[in-house]
Amino acid sequence: MNPTSIAFHSYKGGTGKTTIACNFAAQLAKRGNRVGLLDLDIYAPSIQTYFEIEPKRWLNNYLNSSADLAEVIIDGNQFVSSGKVNPGNYNSKEKSTNPGGGNLWLGFSNPRSEEILQLETTGTSTAREILKKLILLKEKMLTDLRLDYLIIDTSPGIRTWSINALAVSDILLLTLKSGDIDSKGTKRLVEDIYDTFTRHGSKSYLLYNRVQGYCKPPKDYLGANNNKSNLSYKEGISGPAEENPLKSGSLMGEPKLSQELGIKTITSIPCFCDIQFSEKEFLTVLNYPEHPFSNYVNELITGIRSA
Repeated sequence: MNPTSIAFHSYKGGTGKTTIACNFAAQLAKRGNRVGLLDLDIYAPSIQTYFEIEPKRWLNNYLNSSADLAEVIIDGNQFVSSGKVNPGNYNSKEKSTNPGGGNLWLGFSNPRSEEILQLETTGTSTAREILKKLILLKEKMLTDLRLDYLIIDTSPGIRTWSINALAVSDILLLTLKSGDIDSKGTKRLVEDIYDTFTRHGSKSYLLYNRVQGYCKPPKDYLGANNNKSNLSYKEGISGPAEENPLKSGSLMGEPKLSQELGIKTITSIPCFCDIQFSEKEFLTVLNYPEHPFSNYVNELITGIRSA
C-alpha cells in the first residue's frame, strides 16, 4: 500500500475535526498501521491536550528552522497500548509496542501566542517557504518512519497555513455540521480552493459531524469518576453505526449539497453529547472502544480504504 496523507479541514471552527482526526489516527495505529499525526492548526493547536503531553520541542521549532524533525516528533505508541506516553526519540528503535503491531508518532504545534506570531513574522511566513517546509516535513516522516498514513489537522478557513497543508495531502476531509452556515461556507471553500486540488489529483470528501438526532448519552456514561467497569455502553444509545438510522447519505440536505458540489459524503457522525460536553477531551476509541462513536470512526477508516 502506498503511504497516504489525509487532511482534516473545515470552513469554520467547532465542527469537531480535531476530535475525529485524533481518534482516527489512534484507531489506525491500534489496527496495526504506522501512523503519524501532526497538529498543523497553527493558530489554535490543541492536540497535545488529548495526549496530555508538554513537549520540549514543537513543530514550530522545526518550521522556523530552530530544531530538527527528530527533536519534535514524539513516540506515542505506548499510549495507544497502555494509556501512557513514552516521549521517546523520533529515531528510537520502536521500544514502544502495542498488541496490534502498529505505531503512532505525534507532532504538536505550540499554542503560545508569541510562538504563533513568530511563525507569522519569520521567513516561513511566505506561501512558498511554508509549502517547501511542509513538503519536506511530509516526505521525511513518510520516508524515515515508513508511514502508512500521515494525518494532518489543519486550521479552519482559507489561510496560508491551512491551504498549504491541504496542498501536501492526498485526501481532503472537509468536515462540517448540518446547517446553513456550514453548508454555504463549505460551498465557498470547494469553489475557491478544493476544485484546484482535485484537478491536480487530490481526493476530497464531505465529512458530516455532530449531526442532530442523537444527543441522548448512555446512562452513567463518562460519569464523574470515569469508572469503566460500571459503564453501560448499550443502555440509552441508538445502536452501532451499521444499525443507526443516521448513516452516510441519510442526513436531510446532505445528498443535495454533495450533488451540488460534486463531492461524495464519506460518512455522517451523530452528535454524541457525552463526548461533546465532557469536562475533559479524551480519545474515545482507546478508552471506550464499545462506544458507538468508535464504530463511526471504524466506518470512516473503511470508507478511506475503499476511496
